[in-house]
Amino acid sequence: MRWKRRNRWRLLIIWLLLVFVALLLFLRLSVAPVLRELAKARVANRASYIINESIEELLENGEIDYDRIIFLEKDINGAITALKTNIAEINRLKTQILSVVDTMLLDLDVNEVGLPLGSLILPELFSGSGPKLPVKVMSISASDAAFRNVFSEAGINQTSHQIMMDVCITMTILTPAGTESVEVTSAVVVAETVIVGNVPQSYVNVE
Repeated sequence: MRWKRRNRWRLLIIWLLLVFVALLLFLRLSVAPVLRELAKARVANRASYIINESIEELLENGEIDYDRIIFLEKDINGAITALKTNIAEINRLKTQILSVVDTMLLDLDVNEVGLPLGSLILPELFSGSGPKLPVKVMSISASDAAFRNVFSEAGINQTSHQIMMDVCITMTILTPAGTESVEVTSAVVVAETVIVGNVPQSYVNVE
C-alpha cells in the first residue's frame, strides 16, 4: 500500500516537472522574441536620453562653446569670409562626451532598463506593473561621434549655423532571453549661432 502511494507521489512530481518544463519552453518560444525587442527598445531609448543629457550638462558647465569650435575669418570691412573648424577642440569634445556616455551606459541598473513582467503578459491590463525582468548592458563594443555643419536661412541676409554631433553606439545587452546587440544613433545640436551679413538692397526668397 505504501509502495503504491509512493509511486503515485513520484508520478505526480514527474508530471508537475514535465508541465513546468513545458510551460518554460512555451514561454521562452512565445515571449522571448517580444522580450528581446522590448529590451532593445528600452535600452536604446535610455541611451538616447543619456547622450542628450550628457551634452546638455556640458553646455550648462560652459565646456562647449561655439567660439572655441569655429573661427570666423573677416575682411577689412568686418564681413565674414570663411569659417574654420578647430579640429583639436572637436577631438577633445568627442573624447569627453563618448567617455561620459559609455560610463553612464555601463552603470545602468535594472531599475532603469528592467522590463516589468506585466508588459509581457497581458500588456493590455498589466503594462508597466509587476516585478522587473533584469536587463543589463554588458559591454560597449563600439562608440563613435562625428560632427557636421548645418546651415539654414534665418532671415534677410542671416544664416543659422548649427554644429551637429552624430553619436553611434553599439552595445551588448543581457536579457532573460539571452544576449542581444543594440545599435543607437542620435543627432544632437552642440552649438549654434546666427551669421549676419550686409543687408542687400533687395531680397528675393527663391525656393
